[in-house]
Amino acid sequence: MTLDRRAKALAVLEQLDPDAPARVAANLDALSDDFLEIVLGFSFADVVSRPGIDLRTREMLTVAALMAMGTAPEQLEFHILAALHTGVTREEIIEILLQIAVYAGVPACMNGISAAKKAFAAQAV
Repeated sequence: MTLDRRAKALAVLEQLDPDAPARVAANLDALSDDFLEIVLGFSFADVVSRPGIDLRTREMLTVAALMAMGTAPEQLEFHILAALHTGVTREEIIEILLQIAVYAGVPACMNGISAAKKAFAAQAV
C-alpha cells in the first residue's frame, strides 16, 4: 500500500472514530499489512472517500446494510457509533431500525436494536 493510500484510508477511519486508526492498523498489520491495503484501502480510500455521497449519508447507508445483513454485529455497533460521530442522530438511527424491520425483517431489526443500545451506551461514556 502506498503511504498516501494508507494515510487516506486511516484519515477517513479517524473521522468515523478518532481512536480507531491506531487500533485497527495494529490489529490488521499484526497478521499482514496486506489487510490494511486490501480491506481498508478499498473500503475507505477508494470508495468511502469518493465525493458523490457525504460521509454522514454513507454511514446511514452502511448502518442499514449491516442491519439488513445481520451477520456483522461488531461492525454494526462500530458503524452506529461512527454514524453518530458524523452527525447522524439517535432518532435517525431509530428510524433506520424501523425501516429495516419493514424491508429486512424483525430479526434484523432486533439485532440492530442490540447494537444500537450498545453504541448509545458507549457514546454516553
